[in-house]
Amino acid sequence: MKTHIRRATALAAASLVIGGVAGAQLGSVLKGGAVAVAVSKYGKQINDAINQLTGQKNVGNRQATKVVPILSIGDGGHVGAVQVAGPERLLNRVEAVAQLEGRFKAIGGVRLRALVPISTKTPHKGLNRVEGVGVSAIVDLKL
Repeated sequence: MKTHIRRATALAAASLVIGGVAGAQLGSVLKGGAVAVAVSKYGKQINDAINQLTGQKNVGNRQATKVVPILSIGDGGHVGAVQVAGPERLLNRVEAVAQLEGRFKAIGGVRLRALVPISTKTPHKGLNRVEGVGVSAIVDLKL
């Protein structure tokens, strides 16, 4: 009888852990999808708002700009959005920005994040950096 109760308790605990992990993954997938939809649907308006903001602060942009999603290279998920700027012919090639992360073990440890404009939304097939284009603004999306 005690063995049966222990097994039932262990099964319940395992179910809670698995359910929690699955729930976290589902949340990540839903957030990534929401970012993709927001950028696709509202990217032009977000871009115009950033350009208006920077123009009002006398840091106007003399290059073409657009808003694209940030892709986390670790899991390929959408983690946010950025505005990229550059010559229009190069900017037309940018589909996303790859977020690369690393550590530098100086001064007690420093976290590094690089945002690299790329010409694909599927970075697992290879990163094709678009030279001559840079990140000009970070977009925080409240989902």
